[in-house]
Amino acid sequence: MTVIEAENIGKKYIIDHIKSNAQGNTLREVVTDKVRNLFTKKEKDQVSHEEFWALKDVSFKIEQGDRVGIIGSNGAGKSTMLKILSRITEPTQGKITIRGRVASLLEVGTGFHPELSGRENIFLNGSILGMKREEIKQHFDAIVDFAGVEKFLDTPVKRYSSGMYVRLGFAISAHLEPEILIVDEVLAVGDAEFQRKCLGKMKDASTSGRTILFVSHNLTAVQGLCNKAMYMQKGRLLEMGETNQVLATYLSHVQKTALESWWNTPEEAPGNDKARLKKVKLEPQFVGNQKFIDVRTAFKIHIEFWNFLENTNLNISLHLNSLTGECIFNIGTPSLSFEKGVVYASCEIPADFMNDGSYAISLMIVKDKSTVIYNFEEVLIFEIEDYREGTSWYGKWPGYVRPKIDFPITQLELEKC
Repeated sequence: MTVIEAENIGKKYIIDHIKSNAQGNTLREVVTDKVRNLFTKKEKDQVSHEEFWALKDVSFKIEQGDRVGIIGSNGAGKSTMLKILSRITEPTQGKITIRGRVASLLEVGTGFHPELSGRENIFLNGSILGMKREEIKQHFDAIVDFAGVEKFLDTPVKRYSSGMYVRLGFAISAHLEPEILIVDEVLAVGDAEFQRKCLGKMKDASTSGRTILFVSHNLTAVQGLCNKAMYMQKGRLLEMGETNQVLATYLSHVQKTALESWWNTPEEAPGNDKARLKKVKLEPQFVGNQKFIDVRTAFKIHIEFWNFLENTNLNISLHLNSLTGECIFNIGTPSLSFEKGVVYASCEIPADFMNDGSYAISLMIVKDKSTVIYNFEEVLIFEIEDYREGTSWYGKWPGYVRPKIDFPITQLELEKC
């Protein structure tokens, strides 16, 4: 059964641009202009109006029990759409049809009265969601336990931390059994344990037939929780479908790094009179239809440089660094004798070795294993995306490397009863 149907919805805002007639740029000029206006007829500032469509011609259908992840860069229109679905704001055009009771957690503390206690806000939020007092009482203990705020239950929520706010807000929304649960970036606040509880609760909710809309920049959480995804860009819905396919499209579109740099002539290339860089290329070894580098992807690094030295022992030292400057590892080629001309080297970084994150490749051309001829810093910068299966935890995996190593575990003895 279709529980949410959007037909060509759009949301328009009017942005005012005020062009002041004041000519002053310095404090003295501004004061002079103000004094002059006291004795002369003041010209009105010119105001121009610009239309801005936060959403434009968005249409989709969501079936009962679907878990839909909504992804896209900042300003894509994700939060605006959730506010329309939550009936916080009306669309400028189009039609929304919703079948079922909706609970929303869009911002920290949404719907809370700061002067009321946590206990009182539970009943207030439950009433706003259309729950009867007896229904709220039935779930009260589970809400308090999930949120972990029992000690502060009778404290005004204005004294809560942002983490306590969002834990209580999510607990209320999730436990009062709405047919449709809308969640915006709940994983941006809270520790790893809270993330696990949230995702577990949303999975439990979906198995009981409830529908979930989940906005998050944590793509592995979207992948683990959602069976469908929507990719939005600049207020438009670009793609909706099976989660892995939509994520692949999104990641291929947001790839910002160039994986290859080259120079046609030595004169334009970085280096000095002994060596200049000709080409450096990172070549991902994609499997199947994959279009982006993640922790499962092996990749080759190809290097070419112009050598201007006769009969000289040279080697390349490659440094893979984090963007904060830590060296993840350093590897080097053998030192061999080379004549003038182009020298080539390559290596392969295996799959299931690097952790997700942003990395930079730096190179040094070394003479006689000891003298650095030239240091080429950050010749390539690239991203490795996360990927996980069979887990409900999506916090940051620690470390810069993430090797896939056999680590067997077995039962040695059974406890004798």
